[in-house]
Amino acid sequence: MFIVKTKDLEKEWNGKTIFKGVTMDVREGEKLALFGRNGAGKTTLLALLRGDEEPTGGTIQRFVPAESWGSLDQHPRVDGEQAAIDYVREADPRVAAAGAEQRAAERALRDAATPEAQAAAAERYGEALDAYATAGGYAWDAEVERALRQVGLQPETWERPFRSLSGGQQTRAGLARLVVRRPKALLLDEPTNHLDEETLRWLQAWIREYPGAVLVVSHDRTFLDAVVDRIVELTPDGAKSYKGNYAAFRERKELERKTQAALYRKQEQERESIEASIRMYQQWYLKASRDAAKAELGIMKPYYAARANKHTARYHAKEKELERLEQNRVEKPREADRLKVAFKEGAFEAKTLVQAENVAYRYENGGAAVFAGGSLAVHRGDKLAVVGPNGAGKTTLLRLLTGELMPTAGTIRRHPELRIGYFSQQLEHLRDEETLLDSLLRVPDMTESFARTILGCFLFRREDVFRRIGDLSMGERCRAAFLQLYFSGANLLLLDEPTNYLDIDTRERMEEALAAYPGALIAVSHDRYFLRAVASRVVSLSGGGGGWRVHEKTFAEYETDDPAPPPSPEARDRDAAIRLAELERTALMAKAELTDEDRARLFALTREIDALRGGRQ
Repeated sequence: MFIVKTKDLEKEWNGKTIFKGVTMDVREGEKLALFGRNGAGKTTLLALLRGDEEPTGGTIQRFVPAESWGSLDQHPRVDGEQAAIDYVREADPRVAAAGAEQRAAERALRDAATPEAQAAAAERYGEALDAYATAGGYAWDAEVERALRQVGLQPETWERPFRSLSGGQQTRAGLARLVVRRPKALLLDEPTNHLDEETLRWLQAWIREYPGAVLVVSHDRTFLDAVVDRIVELTPDGAKSYKGNYAAFRERKELERKTQAALYRKQEQERESIEASIRMYQQWYLKASRDAAKAELGIMKPYYAARANKHTARYHAKEKELERLEQNRVEKPREADRLKVAFKEGAFEAKTLVQAENVAYRYENGGAAVFAGGSLAVHRGDKLAVVGPNGAGKTTLLRLLTGELMPTAGTIRRHPELRIGYFSQQLEHLRDEETLLDSLLRVPDMTESFARTILGCFLFRREDVFRRIGDLSMGERCRAAFLQLYFSGANLLLLDEPTNYLDIDTRERMEEALAAYPGALIAVSHDRYFLRAVASRVVSLSGGGGGWRVHEKTFAEYETDDPAPPPSPEARDRDAAIRLAELERTALMAKAELTDEDRARLFALTREIDALRGGRQ
């Protein structure tokens, strides 16, 4: 069964065509990803599919009503100071409305000043309680709280305004809303943004087990490898589908490139052969024509004329063959745009760049300890990955190494000739008022010609070089910040989430550049593909005020160092029982009206599931 189908879909924005000719479908139960460069229109296509925007051309056929779809947006629209838990409760508008009335009635009862007002408020409150119970509100509240815990959102954040949450916390709240709603199809726009490793693994498992269709936009290649079984590549001229995950997609794309290159070479050889034949028949025709003109015997003129006509016919036949070759022309494969980075480290010869011993850090005014007793030596050529749960202090460690923060205890010694290039999540070192070109012309001995060449290598072409940095998208700002590292002359790069907002092609170019970088680097990133490509050592932070561990192994080796043990038979039986109970509970909650027996069974199932989950801890 299809969920949605599109045919020749086209979208324009401010007179510019974003994409055209997009024909694709989403089938029930499948997990697929939209793939494309920044600006290809992936988020726009999601908006078209769920009906938030209208296409310029083409058709969309929905087999499941839009209200049965669930979405996770990069920038959700949330009213005012709405609490995170209320945002999740709103996944069921009927229950949310009954809950809002209950809370309003409770406030009215609390504020009633006269006996008459108290009696009226009490009656309203009683009716609101009954309506909330009839709507299944108490079971719904239990589901909401369970979902919030499931996605790792701590209870102390539930009543905070959604807008005040961090990016990762907002993503978790959005996922909890989808968990309780259980829509028939999911549209997920960058669902892994800001999530730590534990939550990422939970999300991957949840999507794999989710029975409905999932259409995801993500630049997280490990996530795509783990969850999708089809990739739809979006380009300005249409969409093409590939079976398999991201790794299979890359293999297929490379095979296509090699096949096209082979066909192009064969075509060019045929062209050279045909053109050589045309030149040869032209020469023979001219010779035969000259021989006919010079013939002294009249009897020889027809002979030479016939030869000239024969060569003319062959010449025209080859011209037709060349025309047919042009009509079926195979274009030369375009080489992928590359950033072409060549970092310059200089003549720095010291072995140790930074030495941290027994470092502790605690927030000011007696705040909580971030970590204590950590030691680390950063040597020339080191490539370190810093990993740990959100809030463990990864960014704090980078800021300590730069000297921006001072340790509460311990020492950090830096080599006198150390030059640090710091790529922060806030990109605060960029000058918004400068153009891209001006930002490079500040570099000593830089010429405009060379600056344009460098910007072109970083995918800023032609008139793009005159754009103000303040007017760039986040992905473009990240590229600009990374480009400035190229000229910084740093011998130690500290990179805090450098791949955020970058498309996959640009991430891969960055990985190639950093792998060849001769200096040292320390990277904090949730992009596991990126860390596998660049990191030769790992620093793991556990959080909770402890220290950190240094692992003398690559990130790929670190990932497989301590695999989780397989579940016991008892654990498998318990998980199966949980799934069966949840299925029965879902069926009950889907009923339009519940009998007293249904409510009793729903309450019993909730307690049973809680008990089973408690036994799994």
